[in-house]
Order: sequence, then structure tokens, then C-alpha cells
Amino acid sequence: MSVFAPPVTLTGQHVRLAPLSAAHHDELVAAVRDGQLWQLWYTAIPTPEGMAAEIQRRLNLQAQGSMCPFAVIDPATGQAVGMTTYMNIDAANRRVEIGSTWYRQSVQRSVLNTEAKRLLLTHAFEQLGCIAVEFRTHFMNHQSRRAIERLGAKLDGVLRSHQINPHPAAAGTLRDTCVYSIIASEWPTVKTHLGHLLNRSSIKDTKSC
Repeated sequence: MSVFAPPVTLTGQHVRLAPLSAAHHDELVAAVRDGQLWQLWYTAIPTPEGMAAEIQRRLNLQAQGSMCPFAVIDPATGQAVGMTTYMNIDAANRRVEIGSTWYRQSVQRSVLNTEAKRLLLTHAFEQLGCIAVEFRTHFMNHQSRRAIERLGAKLDGVLRSHQINPHPAAAGTLRDTCVYSIIASEWPTVKTHLGHLLNRSSIKDTKSC
């Protein structure tokens, strides 16, 4: 049986997305400790102690064909600085969600994230032939919502009381989920926009050297 989104390495100037493996464990533990990211109550980021289980969970979903997980590699150091995925893969309808993403604090809001999203979107639309790519985030995760909107994704709507939040600090609160998407007809415009953002960031980096 063919797999809609098989493991693949996606390489850019500022980031490399490599197929996730258990070999990334120690680097990801160091990355998640940068900013103690698991403490954010509106996210589902693994703890250092839970990293091995989270890697295995993602690999299990990959084996089932519903996820294609990546380790996010910083080419400057060769180290894993986070995780991302194609998830909720719907092969019949050629749709994927880009999600379960997190980065160590020191690379957040950097050109690395913008280029990672462009690599994932380019592969989804131009290689996998997707008709739409979805993004989801907690209503209260304003940083994530701004980042998604900055990409050019449009808000499809909010799923009210969508899930019960399992985070220990959330005490069973209900999650409202914001659903965004980019559709195939929008991709040329979004691609141009992301190229502009990357070029502007590269010029800024050059000036600061």
C-alpha cells in the first residue's frame, strides 16, 4: 500500500527538516528545556522525561499512515531544535495538517520557522498535490495564531469546547480550537509572500553582521 506522505528530508538555507527518529532524543530534550516549554498550559509540548514516549507516539502514527513527523534541524549547529509534522493526513481528499510543532525558545520568531513552513507547504502543494493545508491552535495561544496568520493562512472558524485540555496546569479546562487553512488556489500568492518575508529577514541578518 502506497503512503501519501512518506518520510522525506526537506532542506533550506536556514533549516533542515529530517525524518524524526529516536536518535534525536537527547537533542530534543535539551531543546525543550530552553524556556521550559512544556509548562505552557495551552500547548501539548512533551516534558524532558516524556520525550522518548512522544517520539515513539509520533513514529507509531507514522506507521499507521496518519502522520509524517520531522525533527527540525538548525544547519548552523547540526542540532535538533524542535519538532513538526504533517498530521491528520487525509489521503483520499489530499489534505494534511501542519501541526504538533514546537521550537526551542532561542530560535522562536526567527527565519527558521518561516522557512520551515515554506518547505512544508511547498512539498504539500507541489509534490503531494494537496488541495488544502490546515493549521490548528488553541484560541488562547496568541503567539501561534499570529504566526499562522503571518504565513497567509485564513481563519476557517473556531471549534468551541472542542477538547478537554489534559495539561496539568489547565485543570480540565475546555479548549476552543482555531482552524486555519491555505487552499491550493492561494498557494502561489502565499509562496510569493513567504519568499518576501525570507528575503527581508536575510537582508536584516546581513546588515546585523
